[in-house]
Amino acid sequence: MGKKVEKWDIETDILVAGSGGAGLTAAITAHDNGAKVIVVEKTNKVGGTTAVSGGIPWIPNNHHMSEVGVSDSTEEAFNFMKTLAMGRANDDVIMAFVENAPKMIKHIEDNTPLKLDALQMPDYKAEVPGGKMKGRSLGPPAFDSTTLGDWRANMRWGTASILPMSYAEYEQTNAINCPMALDYAMLAERMGKGIMGMGMSLIGNLLRGCLDRGIEPMIQTRGKELIVEDGKIIGMWCEKDGKDVFIRASKGVILATGGFEWDDELKAHFLPGPYTHPLTPPGCEGDGLRMAMAVGADLANMSEIWGVPTSFIPTEEYDGKQLYRITMAERCLPHTIMVNRYGERFVDEAHNYNDVAKVFRCFDPVPFDHRNDPAWCVFDQQYRDRYWVLMTAMPGEQDPDWLPVADTLEELANKVGIDAANLKATVERFNEFARKGADDDFNRGGTAYDRYCGDPRSEPNPCLGTIEQPPFYALPVYIGTIGTKGGPRTNVNGEVLNAFGETIDGLYAAGNAMASVSGPAYGGGGFTIGLAMTWGYIAAKHAAGKP
Repeated sequence: MGKKVEKWDIETDILVAGSGGAGLTAAITAHDNGAKVIVVEKTNKVGGTTAVSGGIPWIPNNHHMSEVGVSDSTEEAFNFMKTLAMGRANDDVIMAFVENAPKMIKHIEDNTPLKLDALQMPDYKAEVPGGKMKGRSLGPPAFDSTTLGDWRANMRWGTASILPMSYAEYEQTNAINCPMALDYAMLAERMGKGIMGMGMSLIGNLLRGCLDRGIEPMIQTRGKELIVEDGKIIGMWCEKDGKDVFIRASKGVILATGGFEWDDELKAHFLPGPYTHPLTPPGCEGDGLRMAMAVGADLANMSEIWGVPTSFIPTEEYDGKQLYRITMAERCLPHTIMVNRYGERFVDEAHNYNDVAKVFRCFDPVPFDHRNDPAWCVFDQQYRDRYWVLMTAMPGEQDPDWLPVADTLEELANKVGIDAANLKATVERFNEFARKGADDDFNRGGTAYDRYCGDPRSEPNPCLGTIEQPPFYALPVYIGTIGTKGGPRTNVNGEVLNAFGETIDGLYAAGNAMASVSGPAYGGGGFTIGLAMTWGYIAAKHAAGKP
């Protein structure tokens, strides 16, 4: 089956498809284990989904945790992940991640410019046995992109939410909760000097590590098909500038191409409902998934996403597509709630975005639809005076025309399509909770992560505040994704398996291109990136060791 190659254009030991956190970590690791490496990237920018993220790898039992006074162990991390996976991943594969994650990050820090800080951010499920109140999420530094030379022009730039500062600085300024605490003059000065932060910093440091090893990604090179010979994957048929390029990889191909959240056909095949608001770069179209399926890969976790409540400003675009923005402050901070069309709250709004997003898919059999999608974050002038909206509408500024506003709750409800009587009753009930500092319906502010996302100036509950000062606002919120979680099933070495549990010789997967060992869960800030980088490391080490 497939292409018959008469002449190879490029020959290497290991071919890595994708230039996000998984791909660049795999390339560095393969090189450091004696292999010759080629990285191909379908777009004209290096960085993938990682570049537009917070850039935080979640690494259990990492060597920085003692710096913030926290201990960890393999057993605690394994039990935590096993509980959250809910039977969706094999114990041995979970253990492979837990054991290798701290080794990976130590190797990367010791051998590249990347240096990370242990953050105060708690695990998203810190109260689950094995969860931690801080230290597993590692923040990237500020990065001087001018050190990349000409490659700076080929870096994928993040959106406005990716600020030119270390994540530790961002955390210390309490910017999520108190945006006016940011030094905007300093940020503008740093941007002018080419300073990057967050996901762009993580990618910049990893790219610098690749360049130092003589590994220059082949951009605008899309993988089309895996080349099979005698049952072994020996290379890939790619397309670059409209021309075929055949790359031989004697030791293996590592798929690190991201998820399939921008491919409508694949989403219709595998996801349980429409997911129309992806926050990732539009190049995440399931290329690796299709190539793996074509050679008989078994699939797992295909119905799961890294979910996030999202909103958008109609005029904003990214790579020619509508730009979607994460909704965080608008649902976590005081003086706001999230309701459905019936005017009902339906979740602890301040909880982690992945689990909140799941409740958007509550199916109502009578109208035959999802009752909580779309939803609205409803807030008042108290919120507008203190906090930002989608990081663009700042306190004290004129209300933007894309943000619905009205003088009364009833008028607001009628304007956007919410049950007016129910909304008024819901707000009155919530105001009672806010005044006493306890949410009797959903326990908002009752978990460590809730409180981390709240405003510590608001007492006694950092997530609660009344909604009573007009005018009132209603920001539409939809279920979005920061990636899909399904793909080829892999073993402890990152090798792709077929339907009989046998390895497909020479084929590996990492990051959102593989079936995530997280199952339906999101364990903590940077879970996606920690998994991606670790599986890139695991796959590359194994592939490099093959004859």
